[in-house]
Amino acid sequence: MLIRTRPASNGMKEKFYLTTSIVYTNAAPHIGFAYELLIADIIVRYKRLQGINTHFLTGTDEHGTKIAKAAEAKGVNTQKFVDENTTKVKALVKALGVDEHDFIRTSDRKRHWLGAQKLWQKIEKSGDLYKKKYKGLYCEGHEVFHTDNGIVNGECPDYPGRKLGIIEEENYFFRLSKYTGELKKKLESGEIKITPESRKAEMISVINEGLEDVSFSRNVKSNPWGIPVPNDPTQTMYVWCDALSNYITALGYGTSDDLNFKKFWLENKNIVHLIGKDILRFHALIWPAMLMSAGIMPEKLEILVHGFITVDGKKMSKSLGNVIDPMALIEKYNREAFRYYFAREISPFEDGDFNEKKFIESYNANLANGLGNLLSRIMKMAEDNLGEPVPGFGKRKSPIFHSAMKGFNIQSAMDHIWKHISELDEFIQKEKPFKIIKENKVKGIEIIKKSVSELFHVAELLGPFLPDTSRVIQDLIRKNKMPAKPLFPRRD
Repeated sequence: MLIRTRPASNGMKEKFYLTTSIVYTNAAPHIGFAYELLIADIIVRYKRLQGINTHFLTGTDEHGTKIAKAAEAKGVNTQKFVDENTTKVKALVKALGVDEHDFIRTSDRKRHWLGAQKLWQKIEKSGDLYKKKYKGLYCEGHEVFHTDNGIVNGECPDYPGRKLGIIEEENYFFRLSKYTGELKKKLESGEIKITPESRKAEMISVINEGLEDVSFSRNVKSNPWGIPVPNDPTQTMYVWCDALSNYITALGYGTSDDLNFKKFWLENKNIVHLIGKDILRFHALIWPAMLMSAGIMPEKLEILVHGFITVDGKKMSKSLGNVIDPMALIEKYNREAFRYYFAREISPFEDGDFNEKKFIESYNANLANGLGNLLSRIMKMAEDNLGEPVPGFGKRKSPIFHSAMKGFNIQSAMDHIWKHISELDEFIQKEKPFKIIKENKVKGIEIIKKSVSELFHVAELLGPFLPDTSRVIQDLIRKNKMPAKPLFPRRD
């Protein structure tokens, strides 16, 4: 479902546009995308709490030979096939509790195709497309062409074990090599910013090795399921101009309703693409070069790169039987437990590991015994002794927390919150308000009020990460009530 971006107001002059990658609809969404979606939601919620006007985009990549073949193997119509998998993506978005968002589908002829074809025409007008016969190594698994460099045993360098095929046909090519110098200049100056910094060095190394022009279309006979190339019925668009263009077509590029494109793209210095490390080259090199060719490169573009999620230290694989279904995990525990673990225990910049035993241990230690018990203890003292809610709370300064969030260091920000929770628990243990109240009521009430105030601050900080939990805690404080049941029941 498309939800409109919140309109700007007098206090919302700064703009922020965040996108996730779009899910390839050959199968149900995997845990890696669930993680990416969670991180994106946390960042967007944080920005909105700072009064920033945001547009948040996610969606589905619905074209390509692999999808057509998968639909054929199931004996269903291709459009029906992608509709079913897109429904699964939207169900995951809902299950994770993702805040107000925009959703783009590349099979949407009204919303996406016009902009993708306009981008093609702009690039063609710049003289950056040419047609030639081509023979090359191709990975059907993620639909990428490869040169002979770095190929071992005929396997895809990105996905060892997958055998590369050979494709020979006439395609359009994009003059990526033309933008070598400009790409390097923008990366070094920070106009194209890559977070973490180590990924920037990787891209500059790729540039220094020499950029080659890239295949930009496929013959309609080999890939009939895609967007037609303007004025050439023999070709369909390859992934670059089709899938990558979603970031601007969703804003209205190519249509008469392009106000968001002007506001959140052309006039915006805060554009962030959140992606996995396996598609960095496409976003850091091919996509900016396309934008430069079309004359719509924004002043600044940031690419936030996360790693892979492994299971018990091993890469997920159907053959190993260790693939995690994010929906099953959310249904088994609940979304707040899911959000907590993947925000706190997984680095936003490096590979992270999932272990169900560790998941339960972390849940019990930090949610059930930690935050949950702390809430019950404080609010029981408040309900028993205060008589009425503690009066309004002012915004608190948390420079360490905000510094972490501005750098997209979700894990560090969560650590700061739990440090605060631990300190609050220690404060109660030291001051013993449950004993003081019997000896010195005035002092006891003062300590309890301070505890409630600190708990409210914790709830505010938790807002982007555990929104349901944050709301429950703040509501209990405003009503001066202890929870009727444990916020986080222990898990075995």
